[in-house]
Amino acid sequence: MPQIIQELCEESCSLPEAVEAIAALDFDPRDPSCTAKAAQWLRRLSNNRTFLADRLIDRLSGRIAGEPESAYGPQAIILSPLRTGARGGMFLRANIWPAEHDLCFQNSGAKTFVYGIPHDHNFAFLTSGYLGPGYRSDYYTYDYAQVTGYSGEDADLRFAGRSALEEGELMLYRAHLDVHSQLPPASLSVSLNVMHVDPAQPWHDQYGFDLDRGEVTRVLSPNATEVFLRTAVASGSEEAEDFAQWVGATHPSERLRLASFEARVGKAVGSEACDEVWQEAERNGSRMVATIARMRRA
Repeated sequence: MPQIIQELCEESCSLPEAVEAIAALDFDPRDPSCTAKAAQWLRRLSNNRTFLADRLIDRLSGRIAGEPESAYGPQAIILSPLRTGARGGMFLRANIWPAEHDLCFQNSGAKTFVYGIPHDHNFAFLTSGYLGPGYRSDYYTYDYAQVTGYSGEDADLRFAGRSALEEGELMLYRAHLDVHSQLPPASLSVSLNVMHVDPAQPWHDQYGFDLDRGEVTRVLSPNATEVFLRTAVASGSEEAEDFAQWVGATHPSERLRLASFEARVGKAVGSEACDEVWQEAERNGSRMVATIARMRRA
């Protein structure tokens, strides 16, 4: 279950003050002291009951330009640009969580807002309940290092409890440890997040899970590098083929290694040629790649 942080500060601050203060900390959620100080500033921002409404009205009235595009879904509002430091980067965002009776939920469906999709995160973040009763979650933990990431793999999920992110509650979601399945709140709710961005984040997978079976269902984190590699190999370039072989043998990302073999299989002519590529993948040295290669050969 995410780490609950007890922070009883009654002071408030503006959004720029919170952004500058947390950026100056060089926010790193792996550092307990740094996390505690960042949580203090998130609490102060949460105590400011008008900043978000003011920002939204400014946006709706056209007084400020549009917000940066978000890769986190339609309900995410980016509150600050990415600020980088020696230990990665950080930015602030707000998330809107509609209830089942809200029109946007009825029009778009639960999956649009990631309700009922059990998942972990390949990043850590602080979160605070800002408005409303808060989304509810069933929480689980698992051992990321023991999971290879193929569909149907037993993830050994361990139930940790259910709670709602109520107004004023502070939590730290830990990367590759906390799994949750979110449920709609009783009424419209908003959370505030301090997001940590690790430069290595794109090479670490985020998983979806089947709670009934306790299994991995799929990788949720997109990686454009895989698409670029597949496209280059599909073009028939010899250099791309050589590069794919190098990636399959040496790249630190198991997911990209797998993509290199899949790209080469896509260009192979005949079942024997495909089987040779998958045999090479089985000898690759990656547990995940070898497991999937055996499944593909079968």
